[in-house]
Amino acid sequence: MNVTFIVGIWAVLGIATLVLAVYRIIFAAHNEEDIVRLAPGEEGEVQKQAIVSKKLGVIDRWGEIMTVITVAIALGLAASYLYQALISPNPGPNNFYRMNSPSK
Repeated sequence: MNVTFIVGIWAVLGIATLVLAVYRIIFAAHNEEDIVRLAPGEEGEVQKQAIVSKKLGVIDRWGEIMTVITVAIALGLAASYLYQALISPNPGPNNFYRMNSPSK
């Protein structure tokens, strides 16, 4: 597999995770109530609050799953990069100071 492809998947997954987080914030702001309705005559409100709570639970679960996958891919990419840097026979180009320093 090409590293660019994996980085692309990681970026898309990260953006999707952020979009899901923003969606959860907006959904909770418009639908969630701070007051628990338990008085007589508010049975309909109790059902609505239960449905909103269930939907928020599903959104939170997907957010956790996507976050774990995004972090796992990021750690894998970082480990792969560090491993390649460790075993690379060419440590990189000489810099100006190394090329122009007097030999001992």
